[in-house]
Amino acid sequence: MRDAVARAITEQARLRDDLILVVADISPAAALRTFLDENPTRIVDVGVSEQAMIGMAAGLALKGFRPFAYTIAPFAIFRPLEQIRVDLCYQELPVVVIGVGAGLSYSALGSTHHTPEDIAIASALPNMTVVAPCDPAEVEAAVAGSFTLRGPMYLRTGKSGEPNLTGDAPEPFELGRIRLIAQQAGARTAVLSYGPIMDSVLNVLRTMSAMGPAGAADVYSVHTLKPLDTDRLDAILRSYDRVVVIEEHVGMGGLGMQVRARAAGHGGAPEIRCLHLKDAFLHTYGSKDDLLAAHGITPASIAAAMSGEASP
Repeated sequence: MRDAVARAITEQARLRDDLILVVADISPAAALRTFLDENPTRIVDVGVSEQAMIGMAAGLALKGFRPFAYTIAPFAIFRPLEQIRVDLCYQELPVVVIGVGAGLSYSALGSTHHTPEDIAIASALPNMTVVAPCDPAEVEAAVAGSFTLRGPMYLRTGKSGEPNLTGDAPEPFELGRIRLIAQQAGARTAVLSYGPIMDSVLNVLRTMSAMGPAGAADVYSVHTLKPLDTDRLDAILRSYDRVVVIEEHVGMGGLGMQVRARAAGHGGAPEIRCLHLKDAFLHTYGSKDDLLAAHGITPASIAAAMSGEASP
């Protein structure tokens, strides 16, 4: 996904002269190399000073630029939160804050490098748009779509190596719209997810499709968490017997909480199942799959949620 960010920003810089990139201690030697080669005067590295990154981006926005502030997710959203709130959101400035390696992507580096609460925090800020693409193609579309916004965006991405999942999606990406990305005949279950964990969801769906109609589900990418597409969500709640939310984020302030709240206003609402990270810091280390399993998110638990069975 970080390569997709670099590609998208580089492509947009070829189309417009107001784009500028402000980074915090992220080397341009890899994914950003092309952007640096083509735009040596349009990138600023502030070093390990994320508050300065946001303040500088705000100042550039006030001068008419379209800045992107780019660094590792926990340092993009947690360390400069006051500056994001006051400099960007309060003034409604069009700055895209890109958090790379969100969720549990930096698994082996421990809780200091994880962001299980970032969507809840960013969504609480007035004027902030929150977007979490499920694959590199959605990342590129989100970067292009960011130029339609008046105010700031938090763009939550994975790390590297994520596959493209939406090449055959029956619906196009549209910022602010829930998107159907996989459809199966006779499905009475809808799965709502976002971010890189969507790959696990689709892998489980392929396995369950062998069960016939009992294993059928439609999968939606809820890439825009704020503002949430409540019209489409309402239609989903009216159309299925079971709605399953799977997210690499804590339950508090996540998508599942919003779906449950919305369903509470529907008479005869479907069964709601939610899989999310625990409200806990993990003091264990391992791969991302190891950490997801420690939080109770595995292919088996995803399959159980989709089929309505008890969690393993």
